[in-house]
Amino acid sequence: MLSREEATAQLTGPGAPFEIAVETIRGVPTKVFKNAPRSLVATLETSRKYGDRTFVVYEDDAWTFEEHYGIVARLANRLVDDFGVQKGDRVAIAMRNYPEWIASFWATAAAGAVAVPLNAWWTASELEYALSDSGSKVLIADQERARSLDEHLGATEVSTRVIVRGEQEGWLSFDDLISGTEMPSLPSVTVEPEDDATIFYTSGTTGRPKGAVGTHRNICTITANAAYGLARAAVQMGQEITAPEDRPQAGRLLSVPLFHVTGCHSTMVSNTAMGGKLVMMYRWNAERAIELIEREKLSGFGGVPSMVWEVLESPALEKHDLTSVTNIGYGGAPAPPELVRKIKEYFPASVSAGNGYGLTETSSVAIANGGADYVRKPHSVGLPLPVDELRVVDLEGNDVEPGTVGELWIKGPNVVRGYWNKPEATAETFTDGWLHTGDLAYIDDEGFVTIADRAKDVIIRGGENVYCAEVEGALYEHPAVMEATVIGVAHRILGEEVGAVIVFKDGQTATPEELQRHVRERLASFKVPTHVFFRAEPLPRNPAGKVLKRELRDELIAETP
Repeated sequence: MLSREEATAQLTGPGAPFEIAVETIRGVPTKVFKNAPRSLVATLETSRKYGDRTFVVYEDDAWTFEEHYGIVARLANRLVDDFGVQKGDRVAIAMRNYPEWIASFWATAAAGAVAVPLNAWWTASELEYALSDSGSKVLIADQERARSLDEHLGATEVSTRVIVRGEQEGWLSFDDLISGTEMPSLPSVTVEPEDDATIFYTSGTTGRPKGAVGTHRNICTITANAAYGLARAAVQMGQEITAPEDRPQAGRLLSVPLFHVTGCHSTMVSNTAMGGKLVMMYRWNAERAIELIEREKLSGFGGVPSMVWEVLESPALEKHDLTSVTNIGYGGAPAPPELVRKIKEYFPASVSAGNGYGLTETSSVAIANGGADYVRKPHSVGLPLPVDELRVVDLEGNDVEPGTVGELWIKGPNVVRGYWNKPEATAETFTDGWLHTGDLAYIDDEGFVTIADRAKDVIIRGGENVYCAEVEGALYEHPAVMEATVIGVAHRILGEEVGAVIVFKDGQTATPEELQRHVRERLASFKVPTHVFFRAEPLPRNPAGKVLKRELRDELIAETP
């Protein structure tokens, strides 16, 4: 059996299928997969070769790859011919996981436009901000989002409203736009690797979300790496590398939202490129997930670690046949080492478990750990993609010694070009192609990365980033609050929950429920504090006035029975 290093060298050397070359991207020499698709449009065209294979399954409905292509082509031409969408225009998608989300994304790409996936859990005011900030021209929304947004759209540049799975005055029907059986050509638009493809909004440390601008190369790098991972596993086992259309179809459960890069790039786009079947859920439910895995004979599932925990601890697990599963992958939140051990207890040794690390700014996965490496090093998030470079630096940006904790920086063709209309934030986060992740990490003598802590003031609740400053800002709007700070409270399944520590103004008070309701009126539900602590003394601060959150967290934990 070849080692990982031997297989990598065989696959990425000159003339190899995953040859690595160096190209200059925005003035920075960058390693790239030489043979990666040049654009999402090229990926979409390639998907037609899977023809009558099932592509998307939702409830009792399904689309084949050819049916999906026809829907996308008809919608893309309507965007261009009827709504005047031009290359670089923004098209926003605001809906839960429906098949129409996928078709809207690909149609936007085929039109040469920029897809703006919006968090379906956001409040209407949060959605309005992203629509205004992105300058989106077209909005495609499901009925729930359409109803909540209707009165907010006057302050945006949205000129065309399309509703999915519903009816509403002033909105065009998605079904009407894609009706017909003809198979038109895609719009005649030239798309290059460095053209903008997406704007995914990520919460900001100082309040408003920032739009991370992803290019076609960013996303296609993730697709190429997924194919590379399969090829490397085959080479290590002494097997031939076969084309996706020549091997049994893989099937995966889509359990995470498409409005996150994990669901969109790592799962949906990669499955489109490699001919996989994608089974969608209306909302996450472990028992329903188990039923779908059995019914559709899926080879893979995952999401964030909390979802895998729920499957493994569900009473339904013993009642269903999950022998079709060959891989379980997760990321987006810290994964406790005991999770991989739990997987190995239930699933046979042949089932590969994998953990990974990535951000919106790295277009999803940038570092991955799987198979025997993960069992051997369950605390580590693994090794970088073959085309990614890593640095661990001190406060001055100097490289630290191996094994020393510092801030993790990442450079590669999957790193986004910056933040939409935010040059200062871009300059603060990106230096000569290097992304400052804000996470503290160390790299061991084998090159494996372990995340030690977060430099950014952020809580990761079940895979959703909650920036403390945003919640604190909402709390400070309550008339009774003198001081407020937000901390992460450990949770076995979700990883962390949101905790708020409150100091009231003299003579004023409020109940936890009142404060939670106050935040819920302003922010998405997952940002609402689950735990509310009251404090009679002022919050502990350092000489610069910064709240000592770690000290405060330790104090509260010690006081909690």
